Amino acid sequence: MAEPQLVAAPSARSRMESAIRVALFAAAALSVVTTLAIVGSLLLETIHFFQHVPIRDYLFGSKWSPLFAGDQQSFGVLPLVWGTVYLSILALIVAVPLGLLTAIYLSEYAPPRVRKTVKPVLETLAGVPTIVFGYFALTFFTPEILRDALHLDVGVYNGLAAGIIMGLLVLPTIASVSEDAMSAVPASLREGAFGLGASKLQVSIRVVFPAALSGIVAALVLGASRAMGETVIVLIAGGQAPNLSLNPQESFQSMAAFIAATARGDTPTGSIEYQTIFAVGFTLFALTLILNAVSIRLVRKYRQVYE
Repeated sequence: MAEPQLVAAPSARSRMESAIRVALFAAAALSVVTTLAIVGSLLLETIHFFQHVPIRDYLFGSKWSPLFAGDQQSFGVLPLVWGTVYLSILALIVAVPLGLLTAIYLSEYAPPRVRKTVKPVLETLAGVPTIVFGYFALTFFTPEILRDALHLDVGVYNGLAAGIIMGLLVLPTIASVSEDAMSAVPASLREGAFGLGASKLQVSIRVVFPAALSGIVAALVLGASRAMGETVIVLIAGGQAPNLSLNPQESFQSMAAFIAATARGDTPTGSIEYQTIFAVGFTLFALTLILNAVSIRLVRKYRQVYE
């Protein structure tokens, strides 16, 4: 009676493993197909757009007014690219130091009870809808903090409020992923450093931080990608004025915010204004792709050093 069970058990297990393998392959293939479909839809309309607008005028033009009529219509995307990069830099100036300090504290200094409390709160903050952050920047941060408390001469819509609040949005992502990377560092490295007489701060900065650098770089790139693709905060608090200025008190518009603002309007399908949405979307996709490619190279470089 035992022999049929010995024969049937491996057969059932192999069928289950085959089914799981097929399911995993289907999930991976679906993600690839979805990505290709998105890129294809963007690329098709972008090609149609460049049949009407020279690539040089688009990439190097300094005036962006695609929704205007007649001679006032211009398709230089540089103000949108600059607005996206500039607001992302403002966000990272806020998010990177605060996020890394939070990660070091949670990983190396916080008692287990504090870590178990603060970490879920951080991750919950990352799930707050961005529209809440946007109206917080518009109705409270700009009038109460920037104007009344700091006495800055800012307009209702300004890049400073959008960038800072966007940094608060990105902060939980950087802190959480960096803390996971630092917590994964083997305890033997810490014990060896303590055995050589290193202080807690020296172990955190000179041992744990370098050993977790690949994960920290991934966290920073993930935060930067989140900032570059942020839409609602810029749309609500940053204004809709394409700008090449260095003054954060002025209004700015990002590529994602332009797409959201234009797509919800009455733009006729197939028009040059409609195709502009896809051209800007493809440009944003290309920038994010370059950022991710650079990050993958950095992560692999540091991972080879510390593995």
